[in-house]
Amino acid sequence: MLKKLLFVFFCLITVVTYAQDTKEEIKAKQQQLQKEIDDLNNTLSQIKSSKKQSLGQLALVQRKIAARTQLINTINKDMRRLDDNIYLDQLQINHLRLQLDTLKQNYAKSLVFAYKNRSNYDYLNFIFSATTFNDAIKRVAYLRSYRQYRETQVGTIQKTQDLIAGKINVLNSNKTEKRSVLVDQSKQLNVLQDDKKEQSQVIAQLKGKESEIAKQIKASQRSQQKLKSALQVIINREIAEARKRAEAEAKAKALEAQKNAAASNATSNNAAKNDVASNTPNNTGNSVTAAPKSNRSYSPFESTAEGLTESLNFEGNRGRLPWPVNSGFVSIHFGPYEIPGTKLKGNSDGLTISLPVGATVKSVADGEVSAVFDLDGHTAIVVRHGKYFTAYSNLSNVQVNKGTEVHAGTVLGKADNGQSGDGEVGFSVSNGSGFLNPESWLRSR
Repeated sequence: MLKKLLFVFFCLITVVTYAQDTKEEIKAKQQQLQKEIDDLNNTLSQIKSSKKQSLGQLALVQRKIAARTQLINTINKDMRRLDDNIYLDQLQINHLRLQLDTLKQNYAKSLVFAYKNRSNYDYLNFIFSATTFNDAIKRVAYLRSYRQYRETQVGTIQKTQDLIAGKINVLNSNKTEKRSVLVDQSKQLNVLQDDKKEQSQVIAQLKGKESEIAKQIKASQRSQQKLKSALQVIINREIAEARKRAEAEAKAKALEAQKNAAASNATSNNAAKNDVASNTPNNTGNSVTAAPKSNRSYSPFESTAEGLTESLNFEGNRGRLPWPVNSGFVSIHFGPYEIPGTKLKGNSDGLTISLPVGATVKSVADGEVSAVFDLDGHTAIVVRHGKYFTAYSNLSNVQVNKGTEVHAGTVLGKADNGQSGDGEVGFSVSNGSGFLNPESWLRSR
């Protein structure tokens, strides 16, 4: 019986520990979501101060609704955890009470038996009625063990009562926590309804300004086309320069090989030829004219070891690159999009990030600045990372020049005003032949 109780006690500890771990994970997620909602509310307050509804404001409200919905889901998950714990606690209490009843009944029977055989004559008669001396010794040992058994019964009953009392405290604590979670759930549901009403209001106001928004979308598409054209010019120029560097390096190596061959005998001449033949992209020199066989496509930008390393580093950090800004939110995502409540549609080659004017914009990876140029009255910067390019547009107070070597986190400039009057930054990623979805390269926020 004692072993069973200890086993139950061990199970209780295990269940409580597991529940605590789950509770900590849920609470951490709730804190993260609440912080995101608070940041979004602060940004929304800044946008509202302009007294002008914008696509950025709509995107922010939609993101806030999504975050609050996630928060409510975690609250529901916490509720299910508490319900499971309460149900399990009640089952364990019932089980312990049944065990306690059984222990008390057995103990009562032992007391009745001891009472009926309480006289010293009965004990002596029980001992001296033994047929052999060994049998008498065994009877004495039996009487001692029986007395110890009754003492053990008392201890087991006390431990079981303590377990029940402790479990009842845990049950009451879970019930109290559940009531608190229910209050929080109700509060968040009410706020979610307010957020949805705010979204409807913004959509209605934007719908009344379709012509203005249509102009903004057209202007954005024109800027994208200019950026695409400029990027293609930059890529073509960089490819030509990379090929020239590769050709120059190849000629220099060939000339060096000829000099070595002329100064060597037949044996050393053959060795020199083998050395020239082994001078491949896998060599530790500065030139990379070939590449290991793989499904990966190579470009002229990887004709040097440095260019290949930059490309591989950029690829290796896919999904882990830092964001180009510390704050803000994505108001327009990559690819086709629609304006809710209107028939307006658009297509984005990158991300449009809404954030406070003057916010710092940083490079997302190591590389070299390929170009700094004007784009519709604002500054755009293109950074090359091997065969990959990242573009940052709508900047002011630029702090780099063409040819500047940058690292992940290097400050490029500041966010400037967008078409709606709010702070805005454009960010795109290209592999030299087309634009890629930046969010698949950036780490989760």
